[in-house]
Amino acid sequence: MTIASDFAPFPPAAVPGQPLADVDTPTLLLDLDAFERNLDRMQAAARVAGVQLRPHAKAHKCPAVALAQVARGAAGVCCQKASEALPFLQAGVRDVHISNELASPAKARPVAQWARHARLSVCVDDGAQIDALAAATREAGSRLDVLVELDIGQGRCGVADASAVLRLLERLAVHPQLSFHGLQAYQGGLQHLRSREERREQALRAAERAGRAVAALESAGVRCATVTGGGTGSVEFDLESGVYTELQPGSYAFMDRDYADNEAGSLRFEHALFVATRVMSSAAGTHAVVDAGLKSLTLECGLPVLWPREGALRYTQANDEHGLVAVDAANAGTTLLPLGSLLRLVPGHCDPTFNLHDQIVTFRGGTVEDVWPIAARGLSR
Repeated sequence: MTIASDFAPFPPAAVPGQPLADVDTPTLLLDLDAFERNLDRMQAAARVAGVQLRPHAKAHKCPAVALAQVARGAAGVCCQKASEALPFLQAGVRDVHISNELASPAKARPVAQWARHARLSVCVDDGAQIDALAAATREAGSRLDVLVELDIGQGRCGVADASAVLRLLERLAVHPQLSFHGLQAYQGGLQHLRSREERREQALRAAERAGRAVAALESAGVRCATVTGGGTGSVEFDLESGVYTELQPGSYAFMDRDYADNEAGSLRFEHALFVATRVMSSAAGTHAVVDAGLKSLTLECGLPVLWPREGALRYTQANDEHGLVAVDAANAGTTLLPLGSLLRLVPGHCDPTFNLHDQIVTFRGGTVEDVWPIAARGLSR
């Protein structure tokens, strides 16, 4: 007869203090030394420019990452969805900007409740959104900061110009529990332009458009306390624009393959995020099969690369649970890795890769230091 103890829980992928070489796979890894250098470099650049840093937590969904950023001087974090904000608030982050519009009044109610215990802000680009926030905060007895989103070239959310902002402010003015906090101005489409000069040109053009709106609002007697936006690909130019008071980069802390493919600028960040995988089959002889596929990383920004990047092996194909690794043509004759070999992959896009994992194993050198929950995983409402 089978007893319950025969079905013990599957062992953890890693525990603090164990050798990194012994982690189970596939699992997400964070090189703490590189990660902390990335955080310090970005925070120092913001400090020199006199700009607040509000890193985007949608990149990682991990409260421990956010707390490390706040400890270095970040004003708070951004979240992209209402539900995503909750684990960060529960972990002690007390200033969260929901850098998006809320899709329904039902989402405004929990946000208004949370605003009784933390500083929260949210974006609007329509009067109906203001009405929903007003009703929810009135019921909860709370206050919210409201930012009007301005379209500066993304062609997604946001109003077109200062006159549209002013019309929304008229709607906002009758609700004393809602405070106009400024503008959100984000141009995501330029973040992955490969040429540094092209990114610079597009980023400064977007900032100029935001600056014109700020000037027009000031001429109408409206001060924008905050102009927030920017991203990892444009941050060096956003810092020098003189328009933004606050920047929202997220991927800089980890540096995925796609961002690293950009022509480097004055702010350089290191690869800190990896997917650990092992060779699970080498029977074919022409390639090795590893245990990290589409359920461990995503391909919308292309295939991952093996670390270190200058090696002879290439990750060539992803299936649901398998990946194929082969020798590139320039290194014909290189021996494939034997069964059980541990590899590190640099994912193509960090944000959705984080969202595939429950935890991230942090390490220094060759030793596991900690295991951090990715507590906001799957919270996309």
